[in-house]
Amino acid sequence: MSRAFVNEDAGSGSPLKRYILPPRDDPSFDAAAADLLLEAAREGDTASAEQATGYYWGEPKLREHVRRILGRAEKSGDDRLEQLARRFLR
Repeated sequence: MSRAFVNEDAGSGSPLKRYILPPRDDPSFDAAAADLLLEAAREGDTASAEQATGYYWGEPKLREHVRRILGRAEKSGDDRLEQLARRFLR
């Protein structure tokens, strides 16, 4: 096979960020996961947050938490977080 079609570095992009979350069975896990997904999106690192939380962007189970984050973002004037929360809720 031609080397032009072999990507020896596939899957070895930049190292994934390590996130600290409560244990999965902790009642605050989903709220922390929603926060983490939005903050990671702000940094352009959604993939690492998805891997850390086990949730994908737009996860219906997190919508209530994201709505609360949206409210906080609106009150504080954090336009970027507001934009990301609205995008998550689409």
